[in-house]
Amino acid sequence: MAVSKVLIVGGGVAGSVLALALAQRGIAAELVELSPRWFGVGHGITIQGNAMKALRRVGVWDEIAVEGVPFDQMRMRNADGSLIVEVPTPHTGGEDLPSTMGSLRSSMQEVLCKAVYAAGVTVRLGLTVSSMRNGADAVEVLFTDGSAGVYDLVVGADGIRSHIRDLIGIRAAPEPVGMGIWRLIADRPAEMDCAEVYYGGPRYKAGYSPISATQCYAYLLDENLDASLIGPRAPIGLFRERSAGYGGTWGRIRDALPDDTALDYRWIEAVQLREPWFKNRVIVIGDAAHACPPLIAQGAAMCAEDAVVLAEELDDDRPLDDQLASFLARREPRVRVVLESSLLMALWETNPGTPGADPAGVMNRALSFLQESA
Repeated sequence: MAVSKVLIVGGGVAGSVLALALAQRGIAAELVELSPRWFGVGHGITIQGNAMKALRRVGVWDEIAVEGVPFDQMRMRNADGSLIVEVPTPHTGGEDLPSTMGSLRSSMQEVLCKAVYAAGVTVRLGLTVSSMRNGADAVEVLFTDGSAGVYDLVVGADGIRSHIRDLIGIRAAPEPVGMGIWRLIADRPAEMDCAEVYYGGPRYKAGYSPISATQCYAYLLDENLDASLIGPRAPIGLFRERSAGYGGTWGRIRDALPDDTALDYRWIEAVQLREPWFKNRVIVIGDAAHACPPLIAQGAAMCAEDAVVLAEELDDDRPLDDQLASFLARREPRVRVVLESSLLMALWETNPGTPGADPAGVMNRALSFLQESA
């Protein structure tokens, strides 16, 4: 093989799945994660069928599925909770998998972490790459703890604010799309059996999905409010004020929230590279290469697919340049559909009344396209 030793920077979905996919192929992988504790951050996550397919490829899907809630449709509602339409969701992972599953992000990451350790991957926490020399034959890496290493390939799976992306001179910064998101975990109402989205209210939209037998993930898409609000302890009083006007099940979830609810507020940002994702022996994948707004719930899927496809391309004796070019040729068109669709939907959301706006149609066309193999 052209590559026998790989450094993975970042332990999220992309980095974890890549570590497992490389281990399956006998390629030695070392994973470094900046956090001193390796765990899933965030709230709920919507796992589409193509993400399930990639997770199944690396042997973790069955365990992840135990904790989640599968569903094959979504409902669109008016702000008062009255039904607009119920639509089936395409099976992007194949008919033998649910079209969608709601899960706790932390539950999914916990399964991935355990699987990576069980696969014998070397994992080091609390450090990242300080500098590197990206040579023709190897990458010499200096870590923030003062240690060093030499690798055939370095993969930056270190998220939307990727340090590895900066180190190889790709000057792409996250760009706000004009929307902020309030996110929380709440008790799951008995009637909630799939994801639902509320339109026509005082904000861009509100929604929720079931993520376990007892919990749901709820969100509100709002304007970009003051940056001082960004963080995991956003003020619930302001959230209640901003979300007034939404009724139905969503309103009952909001009204039942305790005052100490952990409420997260973030600006939604995107990254779209206009140049190749790799230079010499360093490549970025996942959100480091293509962070997209969560409007069609494909972020985790694109990360997991990147990882599986990259491992496939590395599993032969072609020169590394050819392997990476082939990887990019497979991934870039697929990622572009997701990014462009998500950004278009964000544009329509932030400009209500746009002539010809058809978010449901764009979402269905994108998901139908993703039924093709990655």
